[in-house]
Amino acid sequence: MELEYFRTTVLPARNRLYRVALWMLKDSAEAEDALQEGMLRLWVYRQKLMLCSNVEAFAVRTVRNLCLDRLKSKQYKGRQGLEGLEYTDSGQASPHQQAEQEDHEAVIRRLMLGLPEQQQWLLQLREVEELSYEEIEEITGMQINAIRVALSRARKTLREQFLKVSSYEKLG
Repeated sequence: MELEYFRTTVLPARNRLYRVALWMLKDSAEAEDALQEGMLRLWVYRQKLMLCSNVEAFAVRTVRNLCLDRLKSKQYKGRQGLEGLEYTDSGQASPHQQAEQEDHEAVIRRLMLGLPEQQQWLLQLREVEELSYEEIEEITGMQINAIRVALSRARKTLREQFLKVSSYEKLG
């Protein structure tokens, strides 16, 4: 029963866990290593997972903590890659529209790096991973109202900075 429970609850979240690790570590090999370590840790604690109300949120928190440990380690410091951050759009946009969209995404990613770490993390969970506020509450331990306020402030800051950068680019 434990194996089947693990297969049906943890394994489907593998892609989301990988995206979280990749977003945090900015390196596909490091993200894969963190994911493997996280899956192993979840397997070891599989009996306790059956008592957990939201296994996916617990799994995301586990991988997040492993990524934070990696980021703090001395071995990881100094290694900074930006591979794996490409977002593709399969729509029928013209090459000009695609280039403009890619430029906008690059600007937004750059602006996001200027936000406080907590706001970056919340935006990643809500906008990229598309988690509900309740799931984010379980992962972060923050109250839902605090999550909403932080996300609102982050979006407002991004919007203002993006408009400022966009209007400057048009003038120059």
